[in-house]
Amino acid sequence: MLEAGKQIIVAAGCLLIALGEGASGQGPSPNVSPALSQKRNPARTPGSPKSASGGSIRRTPANNQNQANAAVRRGYSDAVRRYRRERHNRFWWKQHFTVIVLAGGGYYYWDNGYWCPAWGYDPAYEYYDYDGPIYTYGNLLPDQVIWNVQRALKQLGYYAGGLTGSLGPSSRQALANYQQDAGLDATGAIDAATVEALGLN
Repeated sequence: MLEAGKQIIVAAGCLLIALGEGASGQGPSPNVSPALSQKRNPARTPGSPKSASGGSIRRTPANNQNQANAAVRRGYSDAVRRYRRERHNRFWWKQHFTVIVLAGGGYYYWDNGYWCPAWGYDPAYEYYDYDGPIYTYGNLLPDQVIWNVQRALKQLGYYAGGLTGSLGPSSRQALANYQQDAGLDATGAIDAATVEALGLN
């Protein structure tokens, strides 16, 4: 148990160091896509999305926004393509990825702005409600990102469940419903476009 506690502390320290390098004046991290680092206006307005006036989700103009959305979608599709749904031991994971953290019920590795389950890193901690990449922002761990998304969806009237930090079936369905109403790809996954539209970053 003491060994696991030390590993968590070391992983958290590595995360802070790795994610802090981009903010230390050394320029953007080579792992962050320029399209993801650009600030855009949120694609929503306050209020409930299910109002009688046709909803409060504002669609963005088609000019350069389509190009930016395509770049963000490529970022998520690249994350899905790069995601390693393979079982490896902790030594393999440490050789291939710098930042690995324990969040919720399992270990996640960080890859180009996304947290992904690290299958086999520690068989005692291998519970993942969602088996895929989770976009991150602001140095948040995957369960913190999920919690923020659940809270935003609850405020907008899409999610009625508890704030668990776990991307279970009801959270994914609420996410897909929001994405469809907002004109995004209805994947039920947390990606950069959804985080932007929810105004979370």
